[in-house]
Amino acid sequence: MSTGPCVECSAWEELRDEGAETPPVEPIGAWSPVWEAAVAAALARLLVASGGARVAVPAGAVAGVFRPLLDVLLPPGPAMRSLALAGPGLPAATSDIALVPRHPQTGEAWPYGAGVAVPLSAEVWTYLAFHDDRRLIAVSRGRGGNACRDALPPLLPFRPFRPDWDVFLDTLARLPEVREPWLRAIYDRVKDGRCSDPFL
Repeated sequence: MSTGPCVECSAWEELRDEGAETPPVEPIGAWSPVWEAAVAAALARLLVASGGARVAVPAGAVAGVFRPLLDVLLPPGPAMRSLALAGPGLPAATSDIALVPRHPQTGEAWPYGAGVAVPLSAEVWTYLAFHDDRRLIAVSRGRGGNACRDALPPLLPFRPFRPDWDVFLDTLARLPEVREPWLRAIYDRVKDGRCSDPFL
């Protein structure tokens, strides 16, 4: 959280240039704990923003992380709200809910005027927004040498993504909306282990 003006803070547009991103998977094949915590905190706020209605998640990396979680936690039915990434360097979004970066120095969330902003750690947001998972890798062609081609990186996690259970519950418990019956029911199900699929 910001405590006042930050004289030497980076501008929003500089975050990408400064390498403010964390890959989702560590070299050993485990999911990054930074991602597990950041997504858990954002997921709690995303549920609040959903109002208990199904959320349409755009295809791509955001869907890979958030859609399975929302599918388990929200009731089935047609999507009533839409989700998109919004922030510096991206085209203007007009979705109902936007995942926006939280400034790593000030704690401020990117201002999003078109709908509800859900802040996400800048390290994770920047990766989701800009990282290209293709790599130029060497492909052996027998004894004739090597040739380069685009391909998906070989590094994959050894288990499905799961957000941090404690961070999710702690974040949700601090939000006043948790008193609403539908959201309290989700909180209780997760806490009591009756909705363990996305977390365990």
